[in-house]
Amino acid sequence: MTTPDPAGTQQTSDAVAQAPTQEVVDTAVRKARGALARYRVMALITGVMLLILCVEMIVKYGVGAFVDVDGVMRFVGWIPFAHGWIYVVYLVTVLDLWSKMRWSWGRLTSMVFAGVVPVMSFVLEKKVHREAEAKLDALVEQYAR
Repeated sequence: MTTPDPAGTQQTSDAVAQAPTQEVVDTAVRKARGALARYRVMALITGVMLLILCVEMIVKYGVGAFVDVDGVMRFVGWIPFAHGWIYVVYLVTVLDLWSKMRWSWGRLTSMVFAGVVPVMSFVLEKKVHREAEAKLDALVEQYAR
């Protein structure tokens, strides 16, 4: 009796789990590296936009309490909307990378919060990149033939 596995190939029910082919490993690693690159770009863009948003809020609510800043706010009013949409794209890249790397729910939570806590996206991006590269390099080495 044969049963399909998630990759779509047929396996006998009494067969021992076989190692994936080199082509499957190479494809998975290539896709994960692509997801990592997209995540890195979006983490940096989201972090920069969040810092710009913080400056905008300081000007609006801090300085605006003492000085009329309506003229300036007309030019920077787009920042909250831009950050919001950039954050949505960031979340998509986070989910993509998280699912490809098969990380824990805690990692997903920390990556999601990194987009809303100033400077956290820069710090976490370095850590995520380092750990993802190590995991992918180990996977390539494990299945190298």
